[in-house]
Amino acid sequence: MSAMIDDLLDPAALPDETGSVTLVQTHISLVFIADAFVYKVKKPVDFGFLDFTSLGKRAHACRQEVLLNRRLALEIYEGVVPVVFDGFRHRVGAERGEVVDYAVKMRRIPEERLMKAVFRRGELNERHLEDIARVLSNFHRSARRSPEIDTFGRAEAFRVNTDENFAQVEKYCGISIDRPLFEALRQWTDVFYRAQAALFEERIAAGKIRDCHGDLHMEHICLTEGIPIFDCIEFNDRFRYSDTLADVAFLMMDLDYHGGGSFSEIFWDAYRRFAEEGDRHDLLTFYKVYRAFVRGKVISFQLDDPNIRNEAKEKAAQTARAYFELAGGYI
Repeated sequence: MSAMIDDLLDPAALPDETGSVTLVQTHISLVFIADAFVYKVKKPVDFGFLDFTSLGKRAHACRQEVLLNRRLALEIYEGVVPVVFDGFRHRVGAERGEVVDYAVKMRRIPEERLMKAVFRRGELNERHLEDIARVLSNFHRSARRSPEIDTFGRAEAFRVNTDENFAQVEKYCGISIDRPLFEALRQWTDVFYRAQAALFEERIAAGKIRDCHGDLHMEHICLTEGIPIFDCIEFNDRFRYSDTLADVAFLMMDLDYHGGGSFSEIFWDAYRRFAEEGDRHDLLTFYKVYRAFVRGKVISFQLDDPNIRNEAKEKAAQTARAYFELAGGYI
């Protein structure tokens, strides 16, 4: 893996001319950023809820990523290209050599127009939030629905996700989350399922369980023409097959995390109007807790990654702790 990383940081290893290449790592991806395009390679990891350990599985995940993300960002996703090793060096899209991996090729978006960047500059406004709410409500209204997808809206089905979260996070108690907070969140979640089970059935009956985005935070929304929204969950259907409120709760949580609680409320008011939603405070809170906990979990995974330096791991632990504390604040 380290040899491939070193090779692909050479501009000559990429198929499109570029003056520089930089690398951004997540817990599941290597993202090589060139001047005009981005090449995203899956790490050969297995977290239980995703498995990229074989070349075939990574190829499938790349194809799914392109297919699913074209729903909301058609112009960004170019396709899937091979990573080839010729016996000496790794190259993207080379015609000769052994295919050792695959990359999703994307057009590079203007980073200064990402919702998070606009928010940080103090330029996010009500019109932006209304435009995002309109795009999402239209997407959710037309997103795929089926009897199979409906089953993922049941309380016992969604509990698979939360039970998995607690099981995977427990080892980080004392590192990125305090044990009392961990237990409080687990108990609160258990009580919610028992007390509010009817809410889940009501949402199924209302047709609100859809093939959603699944990873809807500010870094995945670009405030350019058409509001492209990218980087949805491709590796596990059960993280996309969900209540539409679980999608919007992610964005609301992200705004809350960054100190934009008032923007979160403005967005919700607009989305509720466009989507003809009623007052769903209890369920929104549940999904915001879930989303904050998931962010804390996936950032904590970086603590186990041998390719990430210690300084970055320390920062990851602090960030994960802040997300877990936000989840605690909601309850």
